[in-house]
Amino acid sequence: MSETSAGIRVTRADGVVTVTLDNLGRKNAVTPDGFRRLRDVLRGVDRREDRVLLLTGAGDDFCAGADLGAHTDDTLHPYERMRIVGEVALTLHRLPIPTVASVRGVAVGAGMSLVLCCDLVVAATTARFSQIFTQRALSPDTGASWLLPQLIGLARAKELALLGEMVPATLAKEYGFVHRLAEPDEVDSVVQGLVETFRTGPTVALGLTKDLLNGAFDSSLEQAVEAEGKAVGINLATHDVREAGRAFREKRRPQFLGR
Repeated sequence: MSETSAGIRVTRADGVVTVTLDNLGRKNAVTPDGFRRLRDVLRGVDRREDRVLLLTGAGDDFCAGADLGAHTDDTLHPYERMRIVGEVALTLHRLPIPTVASVRGVAVGAGMSLVLCCDLVVAATTARFSQIFTQRALSPDTGASWLLPQLIGLARAKELALLGEMVPATLAKEYGFVHRLAEPDEVDSVVQGLVETFRTGPTVALGLTKDLLNGAFDSSLEQAVEAEGKAVGINLATHDVREAGRAFREKRRPQFLGR
């Protein structure tokens, strides 16, 4: 099943939700209507059926950020539009299933910020990234001001955000916000390997692991071990933890159902 609206194409198949930023004439820049659509798509993810989300761009680029020149019929104040952009970042970051970003070409401004919201990032060796906001007399959005320091440290975050320079994929990998590099013609293979791992994985345990790690910088050790205990209690009630035990005893690969 595939549906395209406001430059956002969504395909669902066998537990995989593929969200493609599809505005080719503008290097997949996201319009105000596109952010609203993206927020609604992300809010519609259902852990009972959706087991992994892949975020990518159509054609040769990931995303050139927000389409500032796009026409919109809404009468929302710019602050209200930015609330929607923020809701996209929060929802993507907090999704209860693993998320993978597949990046070719440019990922700049909000496009790079969307990458930061994802759990794992696969980039072509030719990909380029930029927190370009200051070069447009703007400040970071789409969660970047929080995500970037968390992922790469404050000093490097200031370097990227204040200068707004274009960063090659090799440096992005060195800094730590890109996890896998691949030659352009091998990106799909690497991405599909990760997607398949998550699609057939223990979805509940993966989601709880995300929650624990995402909360690491906002909690004490005491709070963390308490949260771990609660998560284990949830895991122990799942089919997948019982299947893992059976597979171990029977010396075979587990067949996880995601519940």
